[in-house]
Amino acid sequence: MKNIVLFGPPGAGKGTQANFLKEMYNLVHISTGDVFRFNIKNATELGLLAKKYMDEGDLVPDEVTINMLKAEVEKNADANGFIFDGFPRTQSQAEALDAFLGDKGEQINAMVALEVPEDVLVTRLLERGKTSGRTDDTDESKIRNRFNEYNTKTAILKDYFDAQNKYYGINGVGSIEDITKRIAEVFDTL
Repeated sequence: MKNIVLFGPPGAGKGTQANFLKEMYNLVHISTGDVFRFNIKNATELGLLAKKYMDEGDLVPDEVTINMLKAEVEKNADANGFIFDGFPRTQSQAEALDAFLGDKGEQINAMVALEVPEDVLVTRLLERGKTSGRTDDTDESKIRNRFNEYNTKTAILKDYFDAQNKYYGINGVGSIEDITKRIAEVFDTL
């Protein structure tokens, strides 16, 4: 089983790359955002709990997020592996994920981080904002705030996975095909 944490700042191309990788390696892509939206839309117990926190402007506690992801993994028990996208975001989430997978005799094989200069990302996101309907992609100050959030939290996770020799930084600039090829070169060594 290959279990990958796909990481990168907003606009780095995580969703695009996850789609190619799940096909190439027959993996299940678990996007935290999609899982949240599904649970909230379908008014699951965890979705209602998450919505309560979000409606109050609070962060959803790790335990709720982790339980949603555990449910997704359990739904796909026969998978060849998982691409975790948008999770973990903190060291405590990474430790909880390690413990959960460890109980199943599994582990995270690698954190693959798409590395893209901030100015390139701003341009990408502003361009995406013209067609995506996402208001957070149309305001440069909001975009830069998201990068600040990402950079503050990522440094910790980079160190966490690097200490386990599981961190792989990938140049996220170039054609989609070139970036997929770079990631595949890492995947094929795992």
